[in-house]
Amino acid sequence: MYRPTLDPLADSLALSALVAGLPIVTLFLLLGVLRVRAWLAALGALAVALLVSVVAYSMPTGQALLTASQGATFALFPLVWTFGTAIWIYRMTVTSGHFDVLRRSFARVSDDQQVQALVIAFCFGSLLEGLAGQGTPVAITTVMLLALGFRPMKAATVALVANTVPAAFGPLGLPITTLARVTDLPTGDLGAMAGRQVPVIALFIPLLLVGMVGGRRGLRRTWHIALACGVSFALAQFLTSNYFAMALADIVAGLVSAVVVTVTARVWPPRRHDDPVIDAAAPAGPGTTVTPGGPIGSGAPGGSGAPGRPTEQAVAVVGRTDVASPPPDTSVEVWRAYAPYLVIVAIFGLSQVPAIADALNAVTVTFNWPGLHLLTTSGAPSTLPVFRFNWLSSTGTLLVLAGLVTMVILRVTVRTAVVAYGQTLASLRWAILTVCGLLALAFVMNGSGQTATLGTWMAGAGGLFALLSPVLGWLGVALTGSDTSSNSLFGALQVTAAQRAGLDPVLLAAANASGGVVGKMISLQNLTIAASAVGLNGREGDLFRRMFGWSVVLICAMAVLVGLQATPVLSWMVP
Repeated sequence: MYRPTLDPLADSLALSALVAGLPIVTLFLLLGVLRVRAWLAALGALAVALLVSVVAYSMPTGQALLTASQGATFALFPLVWTFGTAIWIYRMTVTSGHFDVLRRSFARVSDDQQVQALVIAFCFGSLLEGLAGQGTPVAITTVMLLALGFRPMKAATVALVANTVPAAFGPLGLPITTLARVTDLPTGDLGAMAGRQVPVIALFIPLLLVGMVGGRRGLRRTWHIALACGVSFALAQFLTSNYFAMALADIVAGLVSAVVVTVTARVWPPRRHDDPVIDAAAPAGPGTTVTPGGPIGSGAPGGSGAPGRPTEQAVAVVGRTDVASPPPDTSVEVWRAYAPYLVIVAIFGLSQVPAIADALNAVTVTFNWPGLHLLTTSGAPSTLPVFRFNWLSSTGTLLVLAGLVTMVILRVTVRTAVVAYGQTLASLRWAILTVCGLLALAFVMNGSGQTATLGTWMAGAGGLFALLSPVLGWLGVALTGSDTSSNSLFGALQVTAAQRAGLDPVLLAAANASGGVVGKMISLQNLTIAASAVGLNGREGDLFRRMFGWSVVLICAMAVLVGLQATPVLSWMVP
């Protein structure tokens, strides 16, 4: 039975924290500085974590390897099971031709790429995060943007930035309910507090998105639409999390902001006289035909010929407005194009009905990972070895059901669907290896005590810990890819640190979830999903460098906000 210690090196917490941080430093250096492939960076960091756990923390080698194996298995189920199935559904829509119909439908709402980024990546992505999470929004919205003419790198970066502020409340409030479970704090108070932090950042994300898509000129053209989107989303998220139902915060906010963006774009459309050339691959209007790239690879419609590595020209404009426009899509075909996503929303919505949820969870198998025996630093039995195999209620399984319904609606044959799933797994092979290495790394750091050492060391800042509290959540999500996992790792630690420093436990516990949202854009898990979805395997390092600066700016803003909420200046915001 292994019990970790917080200061295994010379009884020094600072020295132990310095060594415990080596795996994270290794990950960031390999990915962001040396520009190695993501799977090599993940495995390299894992090797360092194993070495630190065995040598510095005296963790038995067998226990360290078993912990890594459990993390890798958790990556396969439910993570790979989830985002792999989401991309499979996309493949079927491309094969049947209905993704082109969907693209044309969104273009009729607005042919402006900034508006499309807001509607798809931010509003629709928030809806998906509120329902499914686990990388599903990034996997789906990246390929939707790709089909609308966004270059692969731009589609990935936009989807990653958009998938930040919904993370605190999705799927269906799971991060907050998990935080309440590990801290013994009221769920309502935690949800309300997060709902008074995250919406502040949400005000500015749409402005950042349109700036990323169209630059300064694009921001001048669409600032009013982005502002309407941010204000409506923030207000809906705040009101829902504080006064209605915290679990529905992302769903309500996504729907409300989508309506506001659509209405604003029609009543006050972007100016046309100074249109910038946003993308050489951007649709030129109703007569434009776009060939989607992404994870299709060779042997599938829209592929680039090179499996999983289309160039930036994979999304090419092959027609212009001087070419005769295709006949308009019928209402039936438009409905069928939207049907897969409507089915996803319906299935996930039904799965949350208490009677149905109980039936789905009734067959869940829970067991301790064979041979793994861990204690926490306090000597209590660790919950880390517990593996929950919720094979029927899993997000991936529900997506499979949605895929089967999609096959019927889009008239995709069984053979075509099976081939599409096989192509999906083949194109994701490096992404799968990356996610397995990353989750193995997170489990080893948690099981050996490295994560607890880092958190306890940061908690020693006393009253200044209010500034560091969201940074801890940011680090947890950057490492694990999940706000839920970050809350599981650091939630109890935040409460302990708050009590020692004389700060409000609800404030700092919620700050862990709120700070984590801006860590999503640099999470290797999300970077890998985004890169794989648009066929940029091996370019995760490029994505990381593009995202890191913005992530740091946003986490600094969140740290200032939480710091002020811990003082009389903004203490009135604490419930």
